[in-house]
Formats: sequence, structure tokens, C-alpha cells
Amino acid sequence: MGRMQGGGGWRRLAKADRIAAQQALERVEMWPFRTRRMGELSGGQRQRVFVARALAAEPEVLFLDEPMASVDTQGQTDFYTFLKEVNDTVTILLISHDLSIVSSHVKSVACINQRLIFHDAAEITSEMLDMAYCCPVDLIAHGQPHRVLQEHKE
Repeated sequence: MGRMQGGGGWRRLAKADRIAAQQALERVEMWPFRTRRMGELSGGQRQRVFVARALAAEPEVLFLDEPMASVDTQGQTDFYTFLKEVNDTVTILLISHDLSIVSSHVKSVACINQRLIFHDAAEITSEMLDMAYCCPVDLIAHGQPHRVLQEHKE
């Protein structure tokens, strides 16, 4: 589907399209599952197929909106590792509310909540958290020092 042209109607895919689709599925490690129906795949496997579909179109930018919904923790880790490799050749814009996981896998962060705060580094600042959540928040991540959250009014 990533190689289908606009304008409606179905057309037979050219050999180059089939090769691009195979390469994209191989890149996301889903080629062995090519004969399975989408409903037979796990959440993480479906996400990989969706990314393969996009990659087959050879995009310059990949937009991902909450790509880790319905994906288990190990699947998330594997997927973000994969996205880091993809990011060598494709710009990725990812939307997520799960800052604790995303923060360890990104190059820069932009928080949007009626205004934009952009930080050109893989760091989430307290200013960004305050703006995004409108109350004091602290990230707690496995393996990181834990902090007591400040008191705040709801």
C-alpha cells in the first residue's frame, strides 16, 4: 500500500514496487510474517508493518502519532531502537504522552500546550513539564534516581 499512487483505483504493482515493499518489511523485521493477516499480529508487529508501509514510499519525514499504543514494554524498547536506526536516513516527528520512555530515545523535544517549548537536546526540562501538565511533575524512570513530587493544587 505504501507504493500505491493517488488518484483512486487499483493498479498492478511493478516489480520495483514489490522489491521496495519487501525491503521495507525486511527493514522492520516483518518479512517472515508477510502472509499473516493484520488481525493475527501483535500491537508492536502491526506498528512495524505500518512503518514499513510508510518507508516503502521513501519519505523524507515520518510522522508518528502515539505509535506505542497497545504495545508491551519490550515491544516499545525494540521499536524505539528500530526508529533510531531509521532516523539515520529519515526525519521522525513523534507525538507521545509517555515522556519517561520517549525521553531516552529522542534527539530533541517540543512540548505543545497552547504554546510551544522547544529544546534542541534529548532532555526534558522542568519548564516543559510544568507547561505541558500545568502542575509540578517529575519524571520517574526505571534505573534513574527517584524523586518526591512537589505538592500542587488540582
